[in-house]
Parts: sequence; structure tokens; C-alpha cells
Amino acid sequence: MVVTFENDFFARSYVEETSLAWPLLVDVTRETYKSYGMLSASFWDVWGPKTWWAYLKYLAKGYKLKKSGGDIFQRGGDVLIDPEGIVRLHHVGTGPADRPAIEVILHKISDAKG
Repeated sequence: MVVTFENDFFARSYVEETSLAWPLLVDVTRETYKSYGMLSASFWDVWGPKTWWAYLKYLAKGYKLKKSGGDIFQRGGDVLIDPEGIVRLHHVGTGPADRPAIEVILHKISDAKG
């Protein structure tokens, strides 16, 4: 599932833009974020060189940047929990460009399946 803190309008827009196939939960109190250590990022985390580099690569691929309608300082991350409730991956992003590679996530899923 995907968890967001965004309001209903932005959550629906995300589902439509991404054709999301998983359930989307809205955590308005951000308790899930807090529970996994995803607190506020600093200005430097959000606007540092890694972010600018990610944006430049994004633009080079022909994409257009979109203005965020939400809290850009809310840290994101990835948490992979297997069916037994064991956390297989817990990554707290240091900024918008900090995400684990899809290969890492797929490897963790493969390991969890045994």
C-alpha cells in the first residue's frame, strides 16, 4: 500500500496520475511517518545538491517539474513489511531524491519470499 499525508484532492490526483494499483491510505496525523522516523527534513536536505541533480536528470529526460501542493519538508521513505509483519526494508529519505533503487526493493521482496 501507499501512505500519504496529503488531503483527499491530492491523494486522488496521485492515484490518477500514477494509475496506482495498490490501496492508498491518507495519514493526516502523520502517525505512520512518526512511527517510522520520517520527521521533518531540513532546508539543506530538501534543496541540496542531490535534489538539484535529480531534478536536472528528470528535466533531461523531457519531464516537466510540478509545483508541490503539500509539505515539502515532510520526509518520505520506503517501508517493506512482509505478510508475517516483519519489516524487510526501512529507508528514511534524506530528501526528495533519496529513494532506494528498485533493484534493492525487488531483492528484498525476493528474499522475503524465501
